[in-house]
Amino acid sequence: MSYLESCKSELNQYLETALVTSGLAKTLYDAMNYSLLNDGKRLRPALCMATAETFGVDRQAVLPAAAALEMIHSYSLIHDDLPCMDDDDLRRGQPTNHKVFGDAMALLAGDGLLTEAFVQLSKPLSGVSADRQVSMLQTLALRAGAAGMVGGQAVDVELTGHEGTLADVEFIHLHKTARLIQASIEIGALFPELPTECVQALSVYGESLGLAFQMIDDVLDVVGSQEELGKTPGKDVQANKLTYPRFLGIEATREQAAQVIARGEQALAQVGIASSQLKELQSVVLERTH
Repeated sequence: MSYLESCKSELNQYLETALVTSGLAKTLYDAMNYSLLNDGKRLRPALCMATAETFGVDRQAVLPAAAALEMIHSYSLIHDDLPCMDDDDLRRGQPTNHKVFGDAMALLAGDGLLTEAFVQLSKPLSGVSADRQVSMLQTLALRAGAAGMVGGQAVDVELTGHEGTLADVEFIHLHKTARLIQASIEIGALFPELPTECVQALSVYGESLGLAFQMIDDVLDVVGSQEELGKTPGKDVQANKLTYPRFLGIEATREQAAQVIARGEQALAQVGIASSQLKELQSVVLERTH
């Protein structure tokens, strides 16, 4: 079993009992779990676990934070697929949330997952001081909110169909995708007590990994099949979205992703951080087909 699959297995077990209700709001919880428990890569939670585990933190202790990150990611996908956004019918090989539960319930399921993420991250965390836990909460809010993922999504909506520039592409990708991946590593780095320079290097690495992830995602939208991606390919081109392949081409985008990763690796090397766990997940980012 790969490192990612091992992390995924433990997280999935945790998520299966994280959101359970049989009350009047059962349909809402069903909609939340429909997307949350769908078979995703679980890369963001795994990055959080890997970062903490690199410094000797037990993976089980990281599960509430890992779950919070997956809830934020799942909520963003539900909203991203809505007719008023990207209007997609497929996600992870299954009908999108609004196709099963309707637009209104899907919207509320996303709202619910966003809020429940902070319930998870505010749980008592073994070995984590109150100050570090507050920093985790602030990090997640900052990276997922208007200054991060939501802000990037807003600019993406505004500029879709426009000419744009390569600088616009980088802003969108940095905020819409990279910030939550960066947060996954930043939060993992707050489980142990690390020197400031190590935390900063891990933050740079997380940003680099996040950018590279979206670059490869742009490529896969062009070259991937529906079966491989689990979603409709070619949507970016059809919508005239701002992407790296549109400005650089496919091969140059792949090369750019490798260069960005190298920048992150250099940041870790400068402070003496070597992590087999992060290295394996980095390979998943660069070599993935979906």
